[in-house]
Amino acid sequence: MTRGPIGDAMEFIRANTRLQAPPHVPEISLHLADEAMELWKLTEDQLETLGLPLPFWAFAWAGGQALARWILDHPETVRDKDVLVFAAGSGLEAIAAVKSGARRVLATEIDPFALVALELNAAMNGVRFEISGLDVLDLGFAGLPFRPETVLLGDVFFEKPLADRVAAFAAEATAAGATALVGDPGRSYLPKDRLEQLAEYRVPVTRALEDAEVKRSVVWRFRG
Repeated sequence: MTRGPIGDAMEFIRANTRLQAPPHVPEISLHLADEAMELWKLTEDQLETLGLPLPFWAFAWAGGQALARWILDHPETVRDKDVLVFAAGSGLEAIAAVKSGARRVLATEIDPFALVALELNAAMNGVRFEISGLDVLDLGFAGLPFRPETVLLGDVFFEKPLADRVAAFAAEATAAGATALVGDPGRSYLPKDRLEQLAEYRVPVTRALEDAEVKRSVVWRFRG
C-alpha cells in the first residue's frame, strides 16, 4: 500500500479494495474494502498522512443497502424520474436507481476519492449516471442545477451538524414537491418525528464496522 500522499486515486482504489457484492444487494458489485485489506485498519491520523479523507466510499453501509434494496424492489419509486443521490459514496443507491429505470441520476460527493469510486463502480455495473462534486447542502434544493423528483439519502444521520443540514435540505425538497427517501440503521440523529416508515430490513454487516452482524435498517419517506 502507498505510504505518503496519494497521487492516482483510481490506482489507489483498485489496489486497496476488491470487487464484492453487498450481501443485501447481491445484484450489484462494488469496489469495497474488507478486514483483509490494510485500508480497513488505518487510523484517522494515518489516513490524514496519506491525504485520504475517511473512506466512506469503501464500505456498503447498512442504510445504503436498505435503500438500494427498496429501490430495486420498488422501481416505480424512481422510474422515469430525475433523481439526486446525496453523499453517494460507493454509488450503490445511484446504480440501483439507474437499474430501476430512472430518467436522470445525479450522484453528488465532496470527497474526491469517492468521485473516482463512483466512476469505477458505475462502469463495473454497466450503468451511467452523472457525478458531481457539488456541495448540495450549501446550494440548497432551489440552487441545484436541475429539479430532482426523488432525493436519496442513504445512512447520513450519524453526526448532528450534518444531520441538521440534511434534514433542512430534505424539508426544502419535500416542500418543493420532491420525494426524499432515507435509508438508516438507527443512527443517533435520525429525525424520526419527520419520517414515515416504508420498509424494514435485517441487513448483514461487518461487526468491525457496526458492532453487530445484522443491523435493523429502515427505509423512510421524509414528511417535511
